[in-house]
Amino acid sequence: MSRHISATAALRKRALAAALCLAGLAWAQSVQAGSFTTTYRNGSNCSSTYNIKGVEPDDGNRHPVFLYFVGTSEQYDNASAMAAVRQMTAKGFVAATVQYPNATFGHCGTLGERASCAFDASSAYSAITQLCSRAAADCSKGVVVGGFSQGSIIATLAKNYDDRVVAAWGMGTHITYAVYNLAACMADGQHRLPSSRLRIVNGELDYYGGDVPAGRNQAQQVTGRPCASNEYHCLGPDGSGFRVVRNVEVQDGQADHCYMRATGACRSGQDRNDPGWESGSEDWGLPAALNWLNQFVSH
Repeated sequence: MSRHISATAALRKRALAAALCLAGLAWAQSVQAGSFTTTYRNGSNCSSTYNIKGVEPDDGNRHPVFLYFVGTSEQYDNASAMAAVRQMTAKGFVAATVQYPNATFGHCGTLGERASCAFDASSAYSAITQLCSRAAADCSKGVVVGGFSQGSIIATLAKNYDDRVVAAWGMGTHITYAVYNLAACMADGQHRLPSSRLRIVNGELDYYGGDVPAGRNQAQQVTGRPCASNEYHCLGPDGSGFRVVRNVEVQDGQADHCYMRATGACRSGQDRNDPGWESGSEDWGLPAALNWLNQFVSH
């Protein structure tokens, strides 16, 4: 009996030591990452000041860069944006969420101007210049971009203005949004980003994409990847293409335009993410998307 008690106590001590070690590692990792804020110019003629909020490794090395853009009317540093930023910093990126004039939507000309203001490498006032000039950043190692809804349009168009952009991931990404038809700039072949470097994930109840067949058709137009009419998993072997999230896969049972939020569709608060999206292992989630982006840069 005494031997059993001693063995149990030893196991408990080892478990406690392991837990303390993990806690110490998490603490060490947290202090090795530093938050920052800066500004750049966007809006009409790139003349207004907008915010950038980011996190970067504090290890003395230089890193690739990740930019995230929220959707129309969203707070630029909401829960989904900051989850993406934190997870990419943990992978060794200078990562930031970028505010832009997102109170309204627009046609290709308007959205192209917003993307240009953010990614014009020749401008001292662009978001990409502000981030690439940071001491911890080395954009020659690669720039990757993500976004939701209108933000995903900007992410897809980013390579039009800076060739260092090597891949993009979007959520709620379509050709048409209500009265806006973006085929001239968003259809495959109408922007500089190769289809092999684009990954989009849309919900099956996305009211912009339409019902599942219509939404799948739009996703095929954006990515250039054909997919069977009854198929939800339309990512290729290289991870590019598109994925349709099913209702049963999300916490609130509604894979709508804002499927990454915890509850209540797009009318709900932006302060809580769907747990499967934020930390799950499925191919529609955030970790899978960020892992896919990570393969295109050097560290």
